[in-house]
Amino acid sequence: KQLSRCNATLSTQVAPPNRRTLLFFSASFVTNLTFNCMLTPLQVLAEEQSNDQEDKEEGVIGAIKSLFDPNEKTKKGKVLPKAYLKSAREVVKTLRESLKEDRDDIAKFRRTADSAKESIRDYLGNWMGQENVAREESYVELEKVIRTLASFYSKAGPTAPLPDDVKSEILRDLDAADEFL
Repeated sequence: KQLSRCNATLSTQVAPPNRRTLLFFSASFVTNLTFNCMLTPLQVLAEEQSNDQEDKEEGVIGAIKSLFDPNEKTKKGKVLPKAYLKSAREVVKTLRESLKEDRDDIAKFRRTADSAKESIRDYLGNWMGQENVAREESYVELEKVIRTLASFYSKAGPTAPLPDDVKSEILRDLDAADEFL
């Protein structure tokens, strides 16, 4: 019996399509047709969204360009070096933290003050006298803050507590500098 079945399947005669084969091909055709019709509107929708995104950020290419671009736009729309903006923002952040810190917790106050001192040294070491940023409003405001601190500590000593009027003046200047970053 088994031998005859093998011969039947290996014969060269073309068998008429049976119901299973017709059902399989019809299901495949209907499925394929359904998916093609359903995905067409999605492609159009995706295309519209990508056009909107290109308008906003120029897509992925714009993101890659901005990653390697050495300049960055400020809040006011000016284009300045990224390194300068990062350094200036760090000075503003650490000085604010230091000025708002409670002097009763000496260890914590010292950490924030040292962090602020380090960020100021880094900022001055990299950007003092640089022509491309020396006339910027943020640079002028931060220079004013640093001069105020230096003037106070040179007169009162390195461990003297800042009076409230000096603190408020420095915080006001930091806010002004932050607006231009």
